[in-house]
Amino acid sequence: MQSSHSSSSKARAIAFYLPQYHPIPENDEWWGKGFTEWTNTAKAKPLFKGHYQPHVPADLGFYDLRLPEVRAAQADLAQEYGIEAFCYYHYWFGGRRLLERPFEEVLESGQPDFPFCLCWANQTWTGIWHGAPNKVLIEQTYPGEDDHRRHFDYLLRAFTDKRYLRVDGKPVFVVYNPDELPDSVRVTELWRELAVRAGLPGLFLIAEHCDLDWDPKQAGFDARVSVRLPPRRRTMKAWVTWREPMRKLRNWYSDWRDLPTIHQYKHVSEHVIRKPPNGIESYPCVIPSWDNTPRSGSNGMVLQGSTPELFGQQLRKALQSVASLPAERRFVFVKSWNEWAEGNHLEPDLRFGRQYLQVLKEALIEGKEK
Repeated sequence: MQSSHSSSSKARAIAFYLPQYHPIPENDEWWGKGFTEWTNTAKAKPLFKGHYQPHVPADLGFYDLRLPEVRAAQADLAQEYGIEAFCYYHYWFGGRRLLERPFEEVLESGQPDFPFCLCWANQTWTGIWHGAPNKVLIEQTYPGEDDHRRHFDYLLRAFTDKRYLRVDGKPVFVVYNPDELPDSVRVTELWRELAVRAGLPGLFLIAEHCDLDWDPKQAGFDARVSVRLPPRRRTMKAWVTWREPMRKLRNWYSDWRDLPTIHQYKHVSEHVIRKPPNGIESYPCVIPSWDNTPRSGSNGMVLQGSTPELFGQQLRKALQSVASLPAERRFVFVKSWNEWAEGNHLEPDLRFGRQYLQVLKEALIEGKEK
């Protein structure tokens, strides 16, 4: 079933993939027995008029990623609608790995036969999902060169898998937070050297960064993926988006204070895709929607009013932004395939079904876009 880049597609669509849909001892300890991403997703409630919550999965249901049948169904669905590869979030804390089981089983079993790459989500885990940002669960550390070597050795088995996503034969590896990686130039040089020693032609390294002027090459990377979300802020503008007459509220200020930050998806979407300065290779990241109130409640942020049609407009702008790149580097990332507790998923839900996926497919295939 393996997918490969097709000349009939306008870009290589890569979807970020969250593996937190199976219980692990650490989450049991931190959040209670059996905690997964579904725990937050299922308990979500509307916080204001017109707030779309909860998001209930349709075709794939409330799945468990320990089941190979689930992973196969995800890959089949992604391939059907033009996704070329999953970019699995990968967690490495000075040698300690978390949520590794789904990808480990994909690697060991050879199934599903669907392309993938890895994104090192190098950030400290805190209680921010539950409104406790100062609660450190596990700290992201960088012990030094020996740890970077061990990290590469662990990754090598994935890099040499026939399904691994490549550019010019080089495995693609994404780093979520390049600014936090001490001496990133030295680290990336080490990884490239180790890759050549292992018989690979090198690595194609992508940094995730939202600063328009940030040059990935100065940090040791080949390119960047630009994920742009608006800041969380409390303004009266957010209140206005609710459109609930204040005269009907006895204590309007208290209620407003308890709202999440609300931005209109239509307005935010116009600024998600930005053209970088000349000489900087930057890949856009389209966002179907965003609502992390299932995790953070009133401390969260909502992109209100997302529709498949508006997503399609953002997507076509993203495709235009990479049209001049060589076909093998014509990447468009999607955030995300399955981040349900952030209201941010291509997987079908009961409200929209496969409409977001259909828009994606139509925009990617020449002659079929609206």
